[in-house]
Amino acid sequence: MIDDALRQRMSDLARLRRIRDRIDREYARPLDLEALARGEHLSSGHLIREFRAAYGETPYSYLMTRRIERAMALLRRGDLGVTEVCFAVGCSSLGTFSTRFTELVGVPPSVYRARGGDDTSGIPACVATQVTRPMRARPGAPASVGNREAARPDPSLA
Repeated sequence: MIDDALRQRMSDLARLRRIRDRIDREYARPLDLEALARGEHLSSGHLIREFRAAYGETPYSYLMTRRIERAMALLRRGDLGVTEVCFAVGCSSLGTFSTRFTELVGVPPSVYRARGGDDTSGIPACVATQVTRPMRARPGAPASVGNREAARPDPSLA
């Protein structure tokens, strides 16, 4: 009985991984949640619940994180404008793109581009990708704090 439950859980996780991999490959295309779910024989509601349980965010949030991550790389290159980058990563609204970018990165895309992104010169690309990966803000953290700041220790525990 336990073996069957474990096998089912492993099968479910493999389905979610295939969906996540597809989102990674097709980030510049519109997200068709119904098609993603149908391709793995799930309902869209079940997919959202299971994806959030496994990865800590919804498929749409994951997609936007991937898009912003790619946008950061394109903006660091410096040869494309913000609008061009917005459309290149699959966003159809510059306003939504700028809002999500600012939420995840802590500065608007125009500011990020003007600064040349984070200074990653001399850092191997595989390390730079990890260092500059956009992250969701901690719950309850003020927007001005930024998304990369470590949680401050509780002074009452010191």
